[in-house]
Amino acid sequence: MVASQRAVPLRLHGALLFLTALLLFAALDATAKYLSAFLAVPLLVWARYLVHLLIMLVAVAPSMGRRIIATERPWLMGLRGLTLVAVTLLGQLALKSMPLAETTALIFVAPLLVALLAAPLLGEQVRLRTWLATVAGFAGVLLIARPGGSLAGAGVFYALGAALSYAAYQILTRKLAATEHPMRLLFYTALLGTLAMSPALPLHWHGAWPTPGQVLLIVSLGVYGGVGHFLLIRAFRETPASLLAPLVYSQLLWATLLGWLVFDQFPDAPAMAGMLVIGASGLSLAIGSRR
Repeated sequence: MVASQRAVPLRLHGALLFLTALLLFAALDATAKYLSAFLAVPLLVWARYLVHLLIMLVAVAPSMGRRIIATERPWLMGLRGLTLVAVTLLGQLALKSMPLAETTALIFVAPLLVALLAAPLLGEQVRLRTWLATVAGFAGVLLIARPGGSLAGAGVFYALGAALSYAAYQILTRKLAATEHPMRLLFYTALLGTLAMSPALPLHWHGAWPTPGQVLLIVSLGVYGGVGHFLLIRAFRETPASLLAPLVYSQLLWATLLGWLVFDQFPDAPAMAGMLVIGASGLSLAIGSRR
């Protein structure tokens, strides 16, 4: 009984950490969308991972030493890191031409894709609930990216590409989580993101330096990403993933609010309906998995 009572504050604390991380991710997206009007997206992605890497080198690497890079599965670690780079790059390209809320909703198709891909890649059973939720989720996509709507076709393509990459990232994370230290997973994403995007510097930087205000915002991208992922790790240590999964769709609320406050963009009725359908479909899968 006492242990159960102690678990309740821990679970609540984990949930608060999780919600804070999602707010940071929404803030990262909003900041990247704002900066993309002034700077090339590949430069922003490179800076985001570089700052994240520096944080890891200063705050984590000294205590872990070689353990932060020692892995028996380097190819899977590398592939996982590159899929997250693809998520960031494609997601920010989508944000450059589309509203924040709609872009976030389209990327949140990823859990539905994970549920389908888990059967051939992880050997998990795909139930009828999964098929129904997936069909409903893609119906929500059609409501958001409907023919004749105001969204840019290229932006929709980038967002769905980010969703597919995010699904691959989540599946690879499942494969690696049992054998890899969480901080090692976090370090590899920062390292590979920096290395992968460094060749883009001479192609997209033409010598114009950002203003001091823009520099602060660029640094904040890495802070949002690094701190957000760290809070996720802490949240999952204190609260079962099955309890946290339904909360992930609160990021849609943050994205909608920030899109309205910062960019004066609010989804129209069909897009809002599509976002609700995608959110409900994902919640159905999360609650079903918890049961």
